[in-house]
Amino acid sequence: MGKRLGIYIHIPFCASKCSYCDFYSLAGCDKKMPDYQSALLSHISESEESMKSFEIDSIYFGGGTPSYYGAGRIVEILDELKRQGNVRLDSEITVEVNPDSVKLDELRLLRREGVNRISIGVQSADNDLLKIIGRRHNFRQAQAAVDTARKAGFENVSLDLIYGLPSQRKGDWAQTLSRALELHPEHLSCYALTLEEGTPMYADYFGSPLIPSDDDQADMYLYTVETLERYGLPQYEISNFAVPGFESKHNMKYWTLEDYMGFGPGAHSFVNGVRYSYVRDLGQYISAVNGDSQIIDQYEKIIPVQNAAYYIMLGMRTNRGISADEYHRIYLSDWTPLEKTFADFAEKGWAKKNGDRWSLTPAGMLISNSLINVMLEAQTGAKVEFNPWMKSAFEAEDKQTLPQGDNQWFEEFYRKLAEDGRKEQ
Repeated sequence: MGKRLGIYIHIPFCASKCSYCDFYSLAGCDKKMPDYQSALLSHISESEESMKSFEIDSIYFGGGTPSYYGAGRIVEILDELKRQGNVRLDSEITVEVNPDSVKLDELRLLRREGVNRISIGVQSADNDLLKIIGRRHNFRQAQAAVDTARKAGFENVSLDLIYGLPSQRKGDWAQTLSRALELHPEHLSCYALTLEEGTPMYADYFGSPLIPSDDDQADMYLYTVETLERYGLPQYEISNFAVPGFESKHNMKYWTLEDYMGFGPGAHSFVNGVRYSYVRDLGQYISAVNGDSQIIDQYEKIIPVQNAAYYIMLGMRTNRGISADEYHRIYLSDWTPLEKTFADFAEKGWAKKNGDRWSLTPAGMLISNSLINVMLEAQTGAKVEFNPWMKSAFEAEDKQTLPQGDNQWFEEFYRKLAEDGRKEQ
């Protein structure tokens, strides 16, 4: 069995830009689609040697809005991947779609060509909230999109939802969850709203009392975990829930340090211990593929201590967690400080042990950034200096504050870590 590889294809085109979105995407640039398609196909073709040593077992078309880009272009990209790489017959192939750009004939074409998973950007069941965040659809269109996907033959449907929206209360979020569950999805991604600087929603709502408080968002999160577990979609990652067996194979690669290769402006890759990303500009990306400019934006060879830090940081996002055995395969260092840290977390109700694996509880997931930071410091015996990759990954996580009364515990914990570090020097 060959080494496995995931492929990510970034489609940066949208009909319009959502007011909360900080992903690299462009509206009103349809005329650039043919040039982008040509550059993308050329880039995939040029990457044949890099891909041939792997078996491709997941392909993910994200954006932007891939369904707006068109099924014909997506199929053309798939065909090129099949020509240049070893795409397994059992690969998970996902395409993101928006309800306003779903068409039955296009979904049927995608299904015939091997796409077997559809991710629909629903976000909310409240039409007023959908307008506030700049979505082009209403909930009835979202319901119709799921129905269309089923008619096209898709048996693996994922829905994206957002909580913590302006003026949203727990009851409003509960209604959105309930109406989403009525659509019987195999997978749900539930994200807390993050106000990203430079977006319209940041300008309108940063610091606004209309945004639910951290405590209110925590209540929504814990309600989500409990409710979806009860309805047969247990949590398997901080923001992801699935019917057992329908966990996203592609996204799990990010959280378990498996190899993945991205194509498109701003796309990231992690292959054979090297992390790199491409320029975050459509024109520059097209120019670079044609050999007129530099295509790499960031490049970093990961050393073992960094890989161990990634293992902790990403593994603790999942319900599977981490173990001493896996840690030692990556980094030959003492596991004892981490074991003790987990034991301290368990006393607070933030971590649990199942066999030889430690993972965070739902309460621990709420403050995962803080807990992971403590684990990294326990690993190194010093304050963590994040490289750009780790910093961006941490910033991408949902931001939560410590529960009231626990700040003092953390201050004491950090003080003791520092003392232990000085004793060992």
